[in-house]
Amino acid sequence: MGPQLYGVEHILYIVISAVVAAAALLLAKKFAKTEEAKQVFLKCIAALQLVSVMANRLTQVFVDGQVLWYYLIPDSICGMTSVVFSLSILLGKKDNGVTHAMWLIGLFGGLSTVAYATFLHYNPTFFCLPTMSGLLHHSFSAMLAVSLFWLKQINVTYKKWYWSAIGFMFYVTVGAFLMNTFDMSDAMHIAEPILSDTPFTIWVMAPIYAAVYALILLGFELARKRKKQ
Repeated sequence: MGPQLYGVEHILYIVISAVVAAAALLLAKKFAKTEEAKQVFLKCIAALQLVSVMANRLTQVFVDGQVLWYYLIPDSICGMTSVVFSLSILLGKKDNGVTHAMWLIGLFGGLSTVAYATFLHYNPTFFCLPTMSGLLHHSFSAMLAVSLFWLKQINVTYKKWYWSAIGFMFYVTVGAFLMNTFDMSDAMHIAEPILSDTPFTIWVMAPIYAAVYALILLGFELARKRKKQ
C-alpha cells in the first residue's frame, strides 16, 4: 500500500516542515538585520524551491520507456507558480511586479496542497522523489510568500493589481500552448478541475482569486490609512 493522505508519514511531514520553517523564519528575523541579508535569505528559499520543482518535473519526463521532454514545462498552476515565483526572487528586484502576481497563489497553493496532498497515493513510497519533491516545492512556495511579509520585502498595494491579470493571462497562454502543441488533455486546469468531481477549473478559480485578492488589497489600504491617522 502506498502513502496515504493524513497517514503517519504525511502528518509527520506537516509537523516537521512547519517547525523547521518557523525556526528558520525566527532565526532570519533575529540575524538578518540588513536588506542584503534579508535578500540572501529569500534567495536561498527561492533556490530550494526552484531545485525541488525542477526535480519534480524531471520525474514526469520518463514515461513507459519514453522521454517526454516537454513535461519539463510545468503543466499545473502550482508547478508553474513555483518556477516563476522563485525566479522572480532570484532574478528580479525587491518588490517586483512578478512577485506581486505570484505571492498569493504561492501561499494558498502551497499550504492547501501540503495539507491536502492528493497525489500521495500515486507513488509506491512516501520517500520517493516524485512525492518528496512535490511536497517540498509546495512547502517552499508557502514559506517564500510568508518570508516576504515577515521580513518586510513586499509592499502590497492596489497600484500593482494589474500584475495579477497579467499572471492569469500567462497561465492560460502557457496552458493553451501545451494542450495544442503537445496534445495534452489538460494544462493549467483549463479543461479539468484541480480536484475531481468539483467545478474548480481555472475559469472558476480565477474570479474567486480576484475577489479574495481585492479584499486583501482593501485590507492593506485600510490598515495604511489607520496607521497614518
